[in-house]
Amino acid sequence: MKSSTLYELTGKYMQLLDLASDPDTDLGVLRDTMEGLDGEIEDKADGYASVIAKLQSDVEGLKGQISRMSERKRSLEANIERMKEALQASMETTGKRKFKTTLFSFSIAKNPPRVVVDAPESVPEDFLIQQEPKIDTASIKEALKGGAVYNFAHLEQGESLRIR
Repeated sequence: MKSSTLYELTGKYMQLLDLASDPDTDLGVLRDTMEGLDGEIEDKADGYASVIAKLQSDVEGLKGQISRMSERKRSLEANIERMKEALQASMETTGKRKFKTTLFSFSIAKNPPRVVVDAPESVPEDFLIQQEPKIDTASIKEALKGGAVYNFAHLEQGESLRIR
């Protein structure tokens, strides 16, 4: 016997619901239909749950790899910075600010100027960037949970599948 897809099983259950809702349905037909479906959706759900568990395991493994690789990237970037600083210090100490080798050209150049704000509280309005107000949904949620009623917000509670 060919195993039904979850979509087909859902359709069969809907047909069963229609049969059960029809007062003219023969009780024997209804019983046979129910017996034919008994356990199929549970078996299919077990299969889905197994695949979901495997995919979740893969996601966790990838998170670990991403974390490990991100740390490795940070470490390499720090090594690059230390090596550049050491090379620059050596060039400055020896007075060789510019030279060429067969592979590379080296020079110590001035960076573009950058602003260093010494007293942030004294910066005039003209130099401040105005930002749009952000909605504090956490505070609204707490107020609504506490019984407050607003015309601009309400609480909604959805549903999700949990597999244990």
